[in-house]
Amino acid sequence: MVPLPNLPGLPADPDDDPGEYVGLDAEGAAARARARGWTTVRALPPDTVITLEYVAGRLNLEVADGVVRRCWKG
Repeated sequence: MVPLPNLPGLPADPDDDPGEYVGLDAEGAAARARARGWTTVRALPPDTVITLEYVAGRLNLEVADGVVRRCWKG
């Protein structure tokens, strides 16, 4: 993902590496994300169709069998 520029009025995402969530259990990953400052955490099954609008402060977790398989901002 291309980083967004720091634009006035656009809140910054937490300084966190989404790659660190891969392999964690979904509940633990969500709790960790909220503790690190993510305002919205959503767990999605694999191949879920979603819109591509970027939402600052949101972390997406692709979860299969209760484990995070992929994670990305926005």
